[in-house]
Amino acid sequence: MKINKTNIEGCFEIVPRVFEDERGYFFESFNQSTFEMETGAKPFFVQDNQSLSTRGVLRGLHFQKGVHAQAKLVRVLDGEVLDVAVDLRPGSKTLGNIVRTILSSENQKQLFIPRGCAHGFVTLSETATFFYKCDNFYNKASEGGVLYNDSELNIDWVLDTSELIISDKDKILPTLNEFVAD
Repeated sequence: MKINKTNIEGCFEIVPRVFEDERGYFFESFNQSTFEMETGAKPFFVQDNQSLSTRGVLRGLHFQKGVHAQAKLVRVLDGEVLDVAVDLRPGSKTLGNIVRTILSSENQKQLFIPRGCAHGFVTLSETATFFYKCDNFYNKASEGGVLYNDSELNIDWVLDTSELIISDKDKILPTLNEFVAD
């Protein structure tokens, strides 16, 4: 697997080596020792999550606060999404930086998102099955988020705003400036 740095410190795009033949394909989706050697990060994953979304569904930008913060390793099992991470870590030299990448069942890429970053995605295919590993357990009281269409972040979600399907909860999240001031 090839591990690429991004413009967020501690956030990495992972591109697997896929072996294909007439029977199908095989690839190693995660190897702890290779990951540690290449990134210096040592996540211990404790929870796996999976979601199914239809075209236009935008989930995000979410994170867990405080002692319940989570690092995530995300990928798409079926379909295609635009995946987005935003650095929200106070004092980080990449605070406010954004990573955007296409994750799909075709390219098999993954994104490792460190603790302290918001995460979201929009489904570009008719449906997408999204899978992620977390290094901490989910805690409802520690939910946080930043508004997906914050003009300060200016994220291009690829789809026209008329195509987006967004939860009521995600429509009222604070802006980056409101979050940082909090």
